[in-house]
Amino acid sequence: MSAKNEVLAASAKFYEALNRMAAGDAAPMADVWARSGEVSAQHPIGGRDEGYETVVDSFAKVASIAGGGEIRLLHQKVDVGSDMAVEAGVETGTLIIAGHKASIHHRVTNVYRRVDGDWKLAHHHTDLSEAMLGILKLLSEAA
Repeated sequence: MSAKNEVLAASAKFYEALNRMAAGDAAPMADVWARSGEVSAQHPIGGRDEGYETVVDSFAKVASIAGGGEIRLLHQKVDVGSDMAVEAGVETGTLIIAGHKASIHHRVTNVYRRVDGDWKLAHHHTDLSEAMLGILKLLSEAA
């Protein structure tokens, strides 16, 4: 399998894990990330998480209040080097957060690293999602 096809497979695995998170199951997310203190994520709700445990925990927090949805990657472009790859595209779909539906449509950049022969996520960065931020504001006001 070519390196590009391997990265495409890693991407498919990440988006499968993201959809499992949307259904309330964050466990698959643990396997798609490089186990490093250097990994990072800049989420659609803002902020930046750094380090494997922190990043995986952030997805688990979303899973704990998620109630379904589907997230797809459109307009995918992948550039692959010997041990690093960059993927850009548009994430689109829906996510149910604490019973509220958020429409998703934002740009995304994912960086993958080859770790012990496998491609793993090293960085995930999306635009801010006004819909998701609005839901989180409603939840904080209700608390």
